[in-house]
Amino acid sequence: MALQAGKHFLKHSITSGVNQGFIRPISVSHQRNAPRKGLPDKTGKNIVLIDGVRTPFLMSGTDYSKLMPHDLARHALLGIAKKTGLPKELVDYIVYGTVIQEVKTSNIAREAALAAGYSNKTPAHTVTMACISSNAALTTGIGLISAGVYDVIVAGGVEFMSDVPIRLNRKMRSLLLRVNKAKTLAQRLQLMLSIRPNFFVPDLPSVAEFSSGETMGHSADRLAASFGTTRKEQDDFALRSHTLAHQAHDKGYLTDLMPIKVQGVDKTIDKDNGIRVSSPEQLAKLKPAFIKPHGTITAANASFLTDGASAAIIMTEAKAKELGLKPKAYLRDFTFVSQDPIDQLLLGPAYATPKILDKTGLSLPDIDVWEIHEAFAGQIISNLKAMDSDWFAQNYMNRKGKVGALDINKLNTWGGSLSIGHPFAATGIRLCMHTANRLVREDGQLGVVTACAAGGQGVAMVIERHPDASPN
Repeated sequence: MALQAGKHFLKHSITSGVNQGFIRPISVSHQRNAPRKGLPDKTGKNIVLIDGVRTPFLMSGTDYSKLMPHDLARHALLGIAKKTGLPKELVDYIVYGTVIQEVKTSNIAREAALAAGYSNKTPAHTVTMACISSNAALTTGIGLISAGVYDVIVAGGVEFMSDVPIRLNRKMRSLLLRVNKAKTLAQRLQLMLSIRPNFFVPDLPSVAEFSSGETMGHSADRLAASFGTTRKEQDDFALRSHTLAHQAHDKGYLTDLMPIKVQGVDKTIDKDNGIRVSSPEQLAKLKPAFIKPHGTITAANASFLTDGASAAIIMTEAKAKELGLKPKAYLRDFTFVSQDPIDQLLLGPAYATPKILDKTGLSLPDIDVWEIHEAFAGQIISNLKAMDSDWFAQNYMNRKGKVGALDINKLNTWGGSLSIGHPFAATGIRLCMHTANRLVREDGQLGVVTACAAGGQGVAMVIERHPDASPN
């Protein structure tokens, strides 16, 4: 949204429940008012999510730092096989997401599967779609099952920010390729003598959007300003995320998290290490991280660089019955969206949510559980404000009116990416598993997963509780 639109939002202050602050008692009803009819199956397959697991999500540079990305993915693939009891040879196909590619294992899905002992006859491929890569892996699996190609698919994602690839710059790469092709020693020496000091400047991974040159943090700051999202709102939401994640861990709700023993680390890693319950006063002391001195995004109200992996098994309901497996949920529908990343980068949920609701014939009150990716507190609050804005709906969504105000007591009640962490390509499976497990614990029926992603993209998925589901 251009600066002019931002001024419009500031001038016409958007009012909704989110403007009233976020630190409130969370009272989740454990009884639905009345049973509702489930969503129809569109695929003819009744595709179900059997279960999912994830490694603990750790801040980069900590206990996973000596591993490689496929090592983490291997742990998740071993974990899902162990948790479900499904023999590895019954898996027809594996789809894995990753964002920062390790060049030694370019098809990390295949390498991780082989390392985890899956059959060498099981094909695997890797997808990338920024922060929604494991959503893309999961929906790719849905498509393959819907088409009748396969019955049992493992989908997941892995991200390893402790060791990102740093390349030689293009001048040096070009020179070395020419040296390799040279036919004589004299030709090689002549080429080597052409090296200049600037050939040694490394080519670092970009932290900015290729299309705009803008970092995601700057985009988040600009988005927050456009919607009048204050620093206090963001800090309050971040504190809420950490508090709820801490409570969920202590109550044993995070059953998708599998403890692992990492070679070279003298302990079993059994929890996420980024959860920090602070105080409003401590959060308020932090300086802006991106737009200085007037920005509102800080290190505490933004997600942090994280290592982690996830994996889930999906199949037809008939196949699950045949194998004696109890599914967690039906995977009912999904949609992907995109918008101009130069205008606004992080409004994926605001675009995807009304689209998936319209597609399924649902409305806000029908949804019992919301899991929205928390890239930045300012991003998620601004998306909620956008959904509750008639002006945004009419000018950017081609809708007559707003979607409405989402019930904050249904949103991310076990914390989110701000506290649990955000290994880019692994987060989508975590969102889906939190949705499925919360539906059971909170006696709900329908949940929505939605997230933004780099490139101005986004996803929304509808998940329905399966009657055989358990919270473990």
